[in-house]
Amino acid sequence: MKPYQQIAIDECGEPLVPIPPEHFAFEIPHPYQKLGAPYYNSKADSPYYLRQGVIDSLIAAQTQLQQNHPKWKILIFDAYRPVEVQQFMVDYTFNQIALAQGCDFPVSEDKRQVIIEHVYQFWAVPSMDTTTPPPHSTGAALDITLVDENNRRIDMGSPIDEISERSYPDYFANSNHPQEQPHHRHRQILKNAMINAGFQQHPNEWWHFCLGDQMWAWLTNQNNSGSQLIARYGRY
Repeated sequence: MKPYQQIAIDECGEPLVPIPPEHFAFEIPHPYQKLGAPYYNSKADSPYYLRQGVIDSLIAAQTQLQQNHPKWKILIFDAYRPVEVQQFMVDYTFNQIALAQGCDFPVSEDKRQVIIEHVYQFWAVPSMDTTTPPPHSTGAALDITLVDENNRRIDMGSPIDEISERSYPDYFANSNHPQEQPHHRHRQILKNAMINAGFQQHPNEWWHFCLGDQMWAWLTNQNNSGSQLIARYGRY
């Protein structure tokens, strides 16, 4: 169990609704659908759904971003993710790492444990327990980046879903390399817009933000000595 999964959930019952296309850019076709992830049993007809309150705050983040960068947009890479899709992507990532390391299949138990621990540094456990839902399965978490007026991605220094330390939000913070310094600046622009709109950022992933789920409550509580928050969004 990860620390944030100890946070209690008081489900508010807010609906899962489509992200309005007029406000944002989208990763089309969706990256996990291209791999064959099983969305066909999903409660939404695409991955681009979030809880209504999360969308309201995301629109506020877009407004905040465009105050200083009027031609930039938030690009939605991924949003709502059923637990079945979470399991598919954990398995896919495990197999990709095992192949890259030259492992024989089936992978030995010792090696399997090492790889799966590495996977779970970045991917949430695909738990079916309603008290420990994967963040994306609540409709309160999303993976995003930025694009310019020509719909070209702003360079963040590493791709979304990379399993490495380069994914840590502040990885480039102390770099003296002139080609790497803009990476941290771009990440900070994204982070500031999202944090000012009420989101929290995943400690290991520059692209993952959440609002209202267990991770959001846990991260907020780390900086709050007063009353402790609980989650308002559980598994959808």
